[in-house]
Amino acid sequence: MKNLFIYDERLGIPLPKLKKEWEEYSESEQHAILLHWEKIRGKIPDRIVELERLINQKQAELGEENDFVRSCALNSEIAELASIINDLWIWYRMNQTVSSRMHQ
Repeated sequence: MKNLFIYDERLGIPLPKLKKEWEEYSESEQHAILLHWEKIRGKIPDRIVELERLINQKQAELGEENDFVRSCALNSEIAELASIINDLWIWYRMNQTVSSRMHQ
């Protein structure tokens, strides 16, 4: 599975990087891939909560910050964290359909 899932530094989770078309994997390989993805997918909400905490800390810091340059930097950091959260939600929802195949 390690070859089929590559850790994404930005998102903080491994993402699928399939080497061939889905139909080219055997049924047992497909099942193993989906099972592995489901374990990763289950951790996405926890990762989002972790990032939301960071956003809250940076917003609190921003509320106390008087230096304009530092305020701009904090705003950029908050925007990047929000972007990561958005991408994580996309991965979580996009693969809901795929994950539901496992249970059929």
